[in-house]
Amino acid sequence: MADESGPGGFAQRLGVEVQEADDGSARILFEARDEHLNPAGTLHGGVLATLVDTAMGTAVRSATDDGDVPATSQLTVTYLRPGKPGPLEVTARLRTKGEHLTVCEADVEQDGRSLVHAVATFALLHR
Repeated sequence: MADESGPGGFAQRLGVEVQEADDGSARILFEARDEHLNPAGTLHGGVLATLVDTAMGTAVRSATDDGDVPATSQLTVTYLRPGKPGPLEVTARLRTKGEHLTVCEADVEQDGRSLVHAVATFALLHR
């Protein structure tokens, strides 16, 4: 996974705004628009997967050394209910940090309701 929070990063081009990233947790905001919908008129699952992956990668980076680069090695996304255009909040937190692998969780909320719960394993690549 490349550094998506930096200038020109994929998440930034998508419109992700990092609000907080500290000590193994992160909170990002995203404004879902009509262009992010699937043919059924709900928020596309790929957009939601990108959001949780971005939030968790940000959380992992906030708890690692500058020389460590987190790379997503496994991502499980559970879709709880459909999303719609409007603001989304994604929170992520480290669950377990090892020398080479780190496990993280994330949740997506819209209008105070949970849309997604995700768990990911990140490999820590040492530069």
